[in-house]
Amino acid sequence: MKLTKQYDAIIVGSGQGGGPLAHKLADLGWKVALIEKEHLGGTCINYGCTPTKTMLASARIAHYARRAADFGVHTGPVSVNLAQVVARKNQLVETWRGGQESHAASRPTLDLYRGSGRFTGPHTVAVGGQELASDHIIINTGARPRLPNIPGLEEVDYLTYRTVLDLTEAPDHLLVLGGSYIGLEFGQMFRRFGSQVTVVEYNDQLVPREDEDIALALQEALEAEGVRFHLGSLVKRITKVPDGLRLTIESGDGHSQTLAGSHLLLAVGTTPNTSALNLAAAGVETDSQGYLQVNDRLETNIPGIWAIGDVKGGPAFTHVAYDDHLILYDNLVHGQERSTRGRIIPYALFTDPELGRVGMTEKEARRAGYNLKIGKIPMAWVARAIERDETAGLMKVVINADDNRILGAAILGSEGGELVQVLMALMMAGAPWTLFEKAMYIHPTLAEGFFTLMDNVRPAPPLLADEFFSVQQEADAA
Repeated sequence: MKLTKQYDAIIVGSGQGGGPLAHKLADLGWKVALIEKEHLGGTCINYGCTPTKTMLASARIAHYARRAADFGVHTGPVSVNLAQVVARKNQLVETWRGGQESHAASRPTLDLYRGSGRFTGPHTVAVGGQELASDHIIINTGARPRLPNIPGLEEVDYLTYRTVLDLTEAPDHLLVLGGSYIGLEFGQMFRRFGSQVTVVEYNDQLVPREDEDIALALQEALEAEGVRFHLGSLVKRITKVPDGLRLTIESGDGHSQTLAGSHLLLAVGTTPNTSALNLAAAGVETDSQGYLQVNDRLETNIPGIWAIGDVKGGPAFTHVAYDDHLILYDNLVHGQERSTRGRIIPYALFTDPELGRVGMTEKEARRAGYNLKIGKIPMAWVARAIERDETAGLMKVVINADDNRILGAAILGSEGGELVQVLMALMMAGAPWTLFEKAMYIHPTLAEGFFTLMDNVRPAPPLLADEFFSVQQEADAA
């Protein structure tokens, strides 16, 4: 191994936390080592946000084209050239990736190492035959698709959120294992590209973290487009056959059936990229699933080693990783005591209708013991949604009845991810929901729906006995 090189900071992984942090520290004159074994930009640019939302846009256009006659616009037969869709996606990915390369190359105090970083001690990392040393080491290695332990899986050519992006022909029948964010976004996308789609979910509802009313409304919208669901179902075996594969599934009552498909997409969560880091050499601890354990300042149990982004667990969103780097930058550079404690995290599920979420769900707030008020209206009550014929979904706000502050909100509807951030602004300001009760909204806009939403805020009804028991069970489990 070559002579150890000393750095002011070593960053392992160039995702949406690690890359920007490396650039900012280098701009201050810090000598920074950035280690990346694949493409710069992490999951977001290469396998996540950029490519998936680019392809979702194509799927949405195909859906609009098929519905054009409903609006008095007449077109010819609609077909999707998936190879062309993928080519457009690849062009955008390469553009963003090239920007990351330029950012790194333009900073003279930033050294980019291609390879896998591996700890050799609490303050040393080896990569490509070179040992690097620093008092500040940041881990941003992200996560990868989790592979479930199902008999027969090794016999089939399954897809993940990474490989499904490169299909140039739509599957005849896509079987999706997992009814949450990844599974539902890809499921609807390929349905709109012309595939039959069947989603199998172990839990009794889609997106299990969300409230039941939200999940049901989303399910109804997707079923209206022809997506099929098997909820409360466990996959017992996968069998390869000449024309594709078969899933043997079992429902909660013990009933078994077989589903036939041409392709299988695994969308059952992620696994942290920590196994190759040789964390034992540094003494860094993980939880039982391999996620790094950090305090609210993002530091691991070893002083001087931090973790940001998906590798530390918690909400796996690009904007969380980016916010992590902002917190860590202020603490490292300005000596501030910024932390993740109490931060409000918004997120979106980019189906159509789109689910925008922030703060607590109703069931989380009940589990926490809050005295609640709830506001809820269907999107069919919003004038702009009616005019656009996009009335699927609902608006919902969860309020602490004791101080009138918003605890959380969900907007399942057109532009739900944009709309929910308006309510997040109230939460960040600590303002009461009543500020929006008599506000003036532009007519006709989707945000105008907040007027009706706030006009329908009511004290939350008490739980029925079985509902109370269920909430208590969840609280005990938590």
